[in-house]
Amino acid sequence: MSSTAEVRSLRPNHIAEVEWRLRVDLAACYRIFDHLGWTERIYNHITMRLPGPERHFLINPYGLLYGEVTASNLVKIDLEGAIVGPSDWPVNPAGFIIHSAIHAAREDAHCVMHTHTTEGMAVACLREGLSPDNFYGAILDGQVAYHDFEGITVDPDEKSRLVANLGTRNVLILRNHGLLTCGATIPAAFMRLNVVQRACEVQVMAQMTGRPLIQVSAEARARSAAQHRGFDQAADYGVPLFEAMRREADRADPSYRT
Repeated sequence: MSSTAEVRSLRPNHIAEVEWRLRVDLAACYRIFDHLGWTERIYNHITMRLPGPERHFLINPYGLLYGEVTASNLVKIDLEGAIVGPSDWPVNPAGFIIHSAIHAAREDAHCVMHTHTTEGMAVACLREGLSPDNFYGAILDGQVAYHDFEGITVDPDEKSRLVANLGTRNVLILRNHGLLTCGATIPAAFMRLNVVQRACEVQVMAQMTGRPLIQVSAEARARSAAQHRGFDQAADYGVPLFEAMRREADRADPSYRT
């Protein structure tokens, strides 16, 4: 992780240090998604709420690939979707609807991630949803919420239903649509997305064999989920993995820090 001095040396004068640090972390996350292939070209979003009563949050510039996102070109918007401060880029209305709804309703949802990975969308299209019959699915047993597909998410009226379906959970499968996670920190939301994405990948591959699958017992599912909740609730949940992936992003292209 960069030292405070290193981050400060790149910070524009008009951006507060705490906001700049979050901008750097969020830009790093976009580069990590790009490396992992969790992108939908210029679409989908990772957002981070900034400290303060205004509940402003950062979102990717609409029109840039994830590999082009940097700390300085992230766009700051309010809960109504209005851009706050200077920006050369617009924002995607569909992304604003989903993310603003959760940022407004959940005090603990500082970071929200939404993807359209092929495996995630495939599982979102299945009537039974996420299977608990693999390692990752088992540790998420009973922890995944679902929201029915209503079309492209540009209707503000959908916000209340989406938030109600999410409830207090941090993993949401948008049926026929994709995956969503949230967390108090970027690493926590990232780790949750990594777990549900891996669960979807394994499920799709296993089902593609056409062979009978071994069912995980209810007892084993309950034990696995309880064990995972212990990790999930730790203050540093996801930090080691996120920082390892950040180092990889730095080796590939540290320009996200600018």
